[in-house]
Amino acid sequence: MKGRVKARESHRIQVVLDQRVEHNYSSDFRSDQVAIRADEVYGELQPCMDEINNLIGLSQVKKFIREIYAWLKVCQKRRSAGLTVDQQVLHMVFTGNPGTGKTTVARIFGRLFKEMEVLSTGHLVEVERADLVGEYIGHTAQKTREHVQKALGGILFIDEAYSLARGGEKDFGKEAIDTLVKAMEDHKNDFVLILAGYPAEMDRFIRSNPGLPSRFPIKLNFPDFTIQELIAIGEQMLKERQYRLSVPAREKLKGYLLKEIGRGWNDFGNARHVRNVLEQAIRNQAVRLLHSPYPTRDELMILRAEDFQFTPEGSSKSHTYSWYT
Repeated sequence: MKGRVKARESHRIQVVLDQRVEHNYSSDFRSDQVAIRADEVYGELQPCMDEINNLIGLSQVKKFIREIYAWLKVCQKRRSAGLTVDQQVLHMVFTGNPGTGKTTVARIFGRLFKEMEVLSTGHLVEVERADLVGEYIGHTAQKTREHVQKALGGILFIDEAYSLARGGEKDFGKEAIDTLVKAMEDHKNDFVLILAGYPAEMDRFIRSNPGLPSRFPIKLNFPDFTIQELIAIGEQMLKERQYRLSVPAREKLKGYLLKEIGRGWNDFGNARHVRNVLEQAIRNQAVRLLHSPYPTRDELMILRAEDFQFTPEGSSKSHTYSWYT
């Protein structure tokens, strides 16, 4: 497909707030189902589509992206045929445990919507309760409006959004919610709002305010990764950094992750935890090779089983620290 994808003549999708149909993409799609066709040509959207396809798992997210792409293309054809073009809400709720890709997908959405000319800049502004809630009356509304202004043209991503409703009627979090709802009215064409958090907490949060469900008709669920997906994610991370696992190291990592998953912690971290474990192993490899006078190329690339040092079984956590925030 040649040329840019245009949502409408004003280069924006108009966001309407009275839509009642909720699209819940929480069905049991798995990573072996390809939602975005590899043989389809997306023109200037191709880099974003390639990035989405390279993500491990997240099949329902890929399905949703294809639906948005198809909808925009058909809107083009309807407009050319003199037919009316419908309007859809793009504000979203992301539900899932930590490390399941919510922030990563939000960033990709920003770039994708920019290329589709849905958003003018596509940048991501990521905030949490502390960034929005102030210390006195009126302070919260001011802080919230400032972050909305920063997000205009892009995406405002609120992590652990349910925490805005935790303090009761007198808590300033309610003021932040009210300010966001008003901003959605005042800037309906200018930004996309994504609320993210744990599934159960987000469900209660959305249902706690009668005005919220209709304003967030798109719900994307980010399931925990399977052990096969976690290993694939780890190997992908290492490949990008020009490392690789030895066979014993792969088996040791797999066994460790199976035990961690079996503990059933809500804060396991999924892909984020895998990244931290790998970074610790890379540092351990560096210590191991520090006094090796002439390490070969393979030795510099391979992580061995001894580079993965986990805490004794029965302890609460492995001590892994990320180089990145």
